[in-house]
Amino acid sequence: MLVKQLDLPAIQPFASAYIKESTQAMKHFHYSYKGDFKRRLADLDQRTFLRDELFSCIEKFMDGLPSSEQTKSSLTALKEDAVAVVGGQQAGLLTGPLYSIHKVISIIKLAEQQTDELGRKVIPIFWIAGEDHDFLEINHVYTESDGKLKKKGYPERVITKKMASDIQYDQAEMRHWIDEILTEFGETNHTAALREKLYQAAAENENITKMFAWLVMDLFKDSGLIVLDAADPDLRRLESAFFKQLIEQHEEINRAVLAQQEVLKNDGFKPMIELEHDAANLFIRVDEERQLLFYKGGAFYDKAGRAYSLSELMNEAEHHPENLSNNVVTRPLMQEWLIPTLAFIGGPGEIAYWAELKSGFEKAGFYMPPVVPRLTYSIVERNIEQDTKELDLSIDRVIAEGVQKERSAFWDQVKDQSLKSLIEETENQLKKQYRHIKELSDKYDPNFNQIVEKNLGFHLKQLSYLQMKSDDALKLKHDNILRKYDRVENALRPAGGPQERMWNIYYYLNRYGDTFIKDLLHAEVEFNHKHNIIHV
Repeated sequence: MLVKQLDLPAIQPFASAYIKESTQAMKHFHYSYKGDFKRRLADLDQRTFLRDELFSCIEKFMDGLPSSEQTKSSLTALKEDAVAVVGGQQAGLLTGPLYSIHKVISIIKLAEQQTDELGRKVIPIFWIAGEDHDFLEINHVYTESDGKLKKKGYPERVITKKMASDIQYDQAEMRHWIDEILTEFGETNHTAALREKLYQAAAENENITKMFAWLVMDLFKDSGLIVLDAADPDLRRLESAFFKQLIEQHEEINRAVLAQQEVLKNDGFKPMIELEHDAANLFIRVDEERQLLFYKGGAFYDKAGRAYSLSELMNEAEHHPENLSNNVVTRPLMQEWLIPTLAFIGGPGEIAYWAELKSGFEKAGFYMPPVVPRLTYSIVERNIEQDTKELDLSIDRVIAEGVQKERSAFWDQVKDQSLKSLIEETENQLKKQYRHIKELSDKYDPNFNQIVEKNLGFHLKQLSYLQMKSDDALKLKHDNILRKYDRVENALRPAGGPQERMWNIYYYLNRYGDTFIKDLLHAEVEFNHKHNIIHV
């Protein structure tokens, strides 16, 4: 793989300022994301963690997932004195959009780098947000057909607020959906083996989160990666004590985050977290649905109107912690309490909302770990690179801005301007003549104007139809070139956004085989916050 780099500013304003290490951005964090790893390690060594218990939870969760000697080594190190690079994501189908894969690679690479630099074992941990209940956000994969990207949603419906880890799928339905996705990706020499692999993942698991974990470990097992499910009941029982702390401190943590948001506003940044003044920042599971908790008038309540006393919630944390889960504010705090985290890998949005949590970390008794911007990639296939050359397009420019400007310029160049001008002239003459007709008809029958307007509309519609058909004929004539513009845009700047938000890793595995992920993982890249362009 050939790697080139591109200076591509972060879309998120705060993340852009953070990457540049502006004073206004950095004051919202306890550590620099570049040079504070030794200091962070020293701070972690002053704390104690439930290492044996965490080891047992993760080992049990990962039982049955693809594994390796490197996986076992990471687990053993966690039990001893290792620290971790942590990042997380929702459990998307077939691992979800590419940015989940980019995040995993970032976690692995930073862990390897810091192991070398610190002389201490640093393990990569991927935190699966299995408690997330937004199924519509994770239930699809994008494919391309006839020059258009389309969302291929998984057909089984989930209409309640079930956590992803509670969503069980029908295995026959999942296999059928996998077949549809692979058909859309196109048959290659690798498709049969890939189909069997995905069938195996579907057969050996029952819920969305566990299948996600299986696929991630299948791709990255040789890297020493370990995974955990935030909604794992065993993990929740381990977290019982900290749930109690979060319940007791809910008001001061919420006030601290709200105050931090005001500081950000004064610095010219818009807060990312929509936080109510009465938020308790925890969810409770009732009848298999997650309900966000609030606090007012001395009692907790959810949006369904159910009330909970402090003692009831404390009892839930003590005896049924699997019914509690974190929100965007408390999830990072739980991670900090649970895992000896050397660094957190975050995307632009995560960097922005973690900036709102500094005071919340302090109220909980912690320092926020260094938040390291994840690696970003665009994958450029040979056929797409060839298309850009034939269209005289810059790959850097396409990745940054798309092809709309160049496509429009080409269309203006080939469009029959004389015909367009003649149709526009005819429209203007018609409108002028019909104004005269209306003026005359007003004198003897004002109601006749409705017929005149309708008649004019008919003729204008026919002229529009004539213009459309002439455009269609031109598009057909230049179809080969226009399709190239579509292919390039769909591949590198789909729907006007980053490639990583639309495309799925299995599209590339279907085209290039098992070695693709290994090559991507071992491609020479740096944490220099430039965008990596991978030519395959």
